[in-house]
Amino acid sequence: MSKLTKEIKSCMTDLRKVEGDQLSADFCFPKDFIGFNGHFPGKPILPGVCKIQAIMIMLEEFKKKNARLKEITMVKFFFPVSSDQKISINLEETMESEAESSIKATVYSEEKIIAKLYLKVAFLE
Repeated sequence: MSKLTKEIKSCMTDLRKVEGDQLSADFCFPKDFIGFNGHFPGKPILPGVCKIQAIMIMLEEFKKKNARLKEITMVKFFFPVSSDQKISINLEETMESEAESSIKATVYSEEKIIAKLYLKVAFLE
């Protein structure tokens, strides 16, 4: 497991199933979070790749299976995420086959939509 993955996982709290095939988790990334290195000096902004990795971690933790990102179908960022800003990620999974899913994820902060991400994911045995 990479250092980035470990740090994102340590920032996750309250992973839960909300309804049907929907999951939710909360995240808060401290100022010394590795993902902020160089992005951007003096005004840390959470990189989009960290949001994608957070979604992957949520899936793996809940399903207890390894997952691999197959495709980023659509990503739209509306607002940046700063250090120490609490965010919630809600995702809905649609099974395409036993080994693949489509994921629709929405990132929130204080009821405001921060980002929407649509991904295709494969689960490894």
